[in-house]
Amino acid sequence: MNYVLADRDGTLIVEKHYLSDPGEVELIPGVAEAIRLLKELGWEVICVSNQSGVGRGLFESADVERVNLRVSELLHEGGARVLEFYYCPDPPGVESTHRKPAPGMALDAAQKHGFEPRAVVVVGDKPCDIDLGRNLGAVSVLVRTGHGSKHEELGDADPDFVIDSFADLPAIIGSLGETDARLGTSS
Repeated sequence: MNYVLADRDGTLIVEKHYLSDPGEVELIPGVAEAIRLLKELGWEVICVSNQSGVGRGLFESADVERVNLRVSELLHEGGARVLEFYYCPDPPGVESTHRKPAPGMALDAAQKHGFEPRAVVVVGDKPCDIDLGRNLGAVSVLVRTGHGSKHEELGDADPDFVIDSFADLPAIIGSLGETDARLGTSS
């Protein structure tokens, strides 16, 4: 099995500033189909998300879990699923081993699911997602959804690939294993 570590807000779902209401969750078009196709290609999707609103006192961990549950429900309606959701509640400026781009969430997922951290594809819309991929020695993909287009224009992220949205990932991921040795070590 191979693994994609995907950001949530702006990557899988429409970006909403400090989202805490499950009623506001909207999948980005094509995400459920892409996750289904990835599964058919032998890839599982794990969500890794910074949720500093918890650490800032704007909402509770239970709110994050309700939003994640709603994401799961919407994906299920589309015949897809995320294997697991990881999130870090730490705000910026607090020393954290889990807040992206730190590798803590990815390392926790790797230990639980038995994969080599550098053998994943990290997908997101911000430099912290791309830097997570770099910190793992993994393939990084910037999506133009969410904040991605802005960061592409600013040039402050240096991904291996740039795609319009997560929906485009299955089209390129099949060739990645043939062209990138980092992906040859999945279990």
